[in-house]
Formats: sequence, C-alpha cells, structure tokens
Amino acid sequence: MAMVPADAGAKPPPDLEKPDHSTQNGAPNSAAAAVAGGGGGGRGSGGGVVDSVVARWRREDMLDKSPLALHAAAAAFAFVALVLVASNQHGGWMEFDRYQEYRYLLAITALAFAYSLAQALRHALRMRRGVDPVPAASGRLLDFASDQVVAYLLMSALSAATPITNRMRSAVINRFTDTTAAAISMAFFAFVALALSAMVSGYKLSKQTYM
Repeated sequence: MAMVPADAGAKPPPDLEKPDHSTQNGAPNSAAAAVAGGGGGGRGSGGGVVDSVVARWRREDMLDKSPLALHAAAAAFAFVALVLVASNQHGGWMEFDRYQEYRYLLAITALAFAYSLAQALRHALRMRRGVDPVPAASGRLLDFASDQVVAYLLMSALSAATPITNRMRSAVINRFTDTTAAAISMAFFAFVALALSAMVSGYKLSKQTYM
C-alpha cells in the first residue's frame, strides 16, 4: 500500500500564495488615487498662479504705458485749444484778447501743452531707451504733483471762460462763440487726460517701496 506524504494535504505557506493584483490591474488603489488626485490639484492651482501672474504683468505693462498715452493726449487737446483761442479774432467785440478770461485760458492751455509735451517726450525716451531722465522715486512724485497742479489750472481757466461764453451764446451764436466753445471743450479733454494721469501716478506712488 502506497504511503501518502504527511504534508500532501497541508496548505502552502502564505508567502508562496499568488498575490492579488486586482487593485493594480483594475481601479487604482487608494494610495495611487491620492497621488493622482494630488497631481491634478497641483496642476489646477499652478494654472491659477500662472494666470494671476500673467494678469499682473499685463496690468503693470498698461500702467507703465499709460503716462505716455495720457500726456500725449493732453498735449494734443491743449494744442488744439491753444490754436482755437489764439486764432479767434474777427474784429470789433469778437477779439479774444479783449477779455481777460480768454487771455487766461490761452495762457493756461499754452502751459498745459508745453508741460504735457515735455512729459510725453520724457516717457517716450524712458520706454525706448530704458533710461528715465528723472530718478524713479522722484519721477513718480513729480508726475503726481505736477499733473494735479496743471489739471487744477486748466479747471480754473475753464471755470473762468465758461460763464462769459454762455452769456454770449445766449445773445448771439456766431463763429466767435462757436470757436470759444470748441476751445473750452478741448481744454476740458486735456484736463480729463491729466486728471487720469494723476490717478495713475498716485497709484504708482502708493505702491512704491523705500527699502
């Protein structure tokens, strides 16, 4: 009679059993899912950071270019106002130099034109060559203060010239009064451009660090 080995019915040791790869061949296990989830979240947050950085760069680029555009616009509007006032001479009472309000408007528009043109040239040189004739810290303070002063003077000239022009236009409308009204409108647009430039300069000044 054949002898049956004693260990024939014994189970194989646990370390020899076939490992279960169902979690590897099928759905990923919890650790892999956590890694995958973490990687996806990292990519999402990284995209948000990149978007915020790009938006910040665009905002800073716009703020860097805006002084040139605003001063150039102010110079153009002030020049048109200056020409309109200076050429408004049609004889008799229709001479601009007979009225101190219009002489004041002429002087202030000339000042605004000269100042805005100088500032536009300065910012164009800075953007083209990367060199500002005025140091950065002093330049921001200069922009903020001088923009406000010239804008205030323009508003003062507008306040002086508008009432007398309204009285004239209530009595008669002709080339003289139309030209004066157009000059006042151009001076007002120059004021708006300088006021916006002052706001941009004030924002830059508030963000300036002294360390």
